[in-house]
Formats: sequence, C-alpha cells, structure tokens
Amino acid sequence: MATIEPTGRTGFPSAPFTVEDLLEFPDDGNRYELFNGSLLVSPAPTPRHQRVITRLLLILQTAAPPGLECLTTVNVRRSNENLFIPHLVVVPEQVSEGVDLMYSPSDLLLAVEVVSPSSKTHDRATKVAAYAEAGIPIYWRVEPMEGPTVYVYELDGNSYSGPVAHKAGTRLSSAAPFPVTFDPADLMRLRG
Repeated sequence: MATIEPTGRTGFPSAPFTVEDLLEFPDDGNRYELFNGSLLVSPAPTPRHQRVITRLLLILQTAAPPGLECLTTVNVRRSNENLFIPHLVVVPEQVSEGVDLMYSPSDLLLAVEVVSPSSKTHDRATKVAAYAEAGIPIYWRVEPMEGPTVYVYELDGNSYSGPVAHKAGTRLSSAAPFPVTFDPADLMRLRG
C-alpha cells in the first residue's frame, strides 16, 4: 500500500487567498472558487442538480454550430484573487485547444450557473456582478426549484441588463451565443 508523506502543511493558507493557493488545495470533490481573495467552497452537486446541468449541456451541444463547444466546470481566472468555476460555458473550440488549465473571462461566450441551496446568494448576486465586471457577455442562472426557470442576463456596458425570466412550460429562444430554443421544463424531465 502506498503512503503519502506529510508535507509539513497543517492547514489551508490564510485569507486573502490566491489562485496559487487554490492549486495546493486537495482534490476532494468540492468546488473551490475565489472572489476578491475570499474562498467559496461548494459541495459536489446533487443528482437533480447534475441532471439539470447534463440536460442543458446536451441541448446546447446539439444546437451549437461548428467551432463552438460546451463544457462543464472549467476554471476561469480573472485575476490572482478571482477564479470562477461556472457549471457550464460556451467557448470557441480554437480557444480550448490553447488552454491548459484556466480560461480567461474573455474566452467565454456564455456562463451558466445552476442554483442550489448552498449557492443561491452567490449565483443570484455575487456572480452576476463578478461575471459582468469580467466582461462575460451572457450569463444564465438556472433555478431548479422554480420549475425550473432560466434567467438570462446580457451584458450592457459594465453590467447586465435584465434578467429575462423563462419559466417551465414556455419557450426560451436565444440568438446568442447561437440560436437555441427549448422549454426549461426539459431540464428536469426524466428520460423514462
């Protein structure tokens, strides 16, 4: 049986945290993000949460034109004190070919967050402001407990306009970052 020798580190570094600090954190299934040097830790998503992410990923991948790809849980580094991990993004394939570990916010055409009880404050407020400030042109916030509802934010200068709410049972039709139409209820439907 292999063992790992102690490194001498007895705990996490102290705040404010940096991206370099995050790279030293354990790979323990949690999602570690930074906002102005403050650490945001999210547990692994629930099965319902994963279903919403997977269904939306499939919808977007099916609609995406050649040259664009949809990815989950990528690192987006804005600065040494700001690292985001959106649940879903749309990026140019050509950009992905050159990315090793971290995307720049300017690489993203769309960022999506699926709200959970532990992330609602950040997804509804903190990330709206941070993503707009980072220049991410479109942000979708998916609220599973609302049927689900997809809130669409579009960058207007340095802040987002909207959001425009698309409730289950209606059609969300978006032209950007590419044409896609779906009923938000599809994000929660069981396959059987």
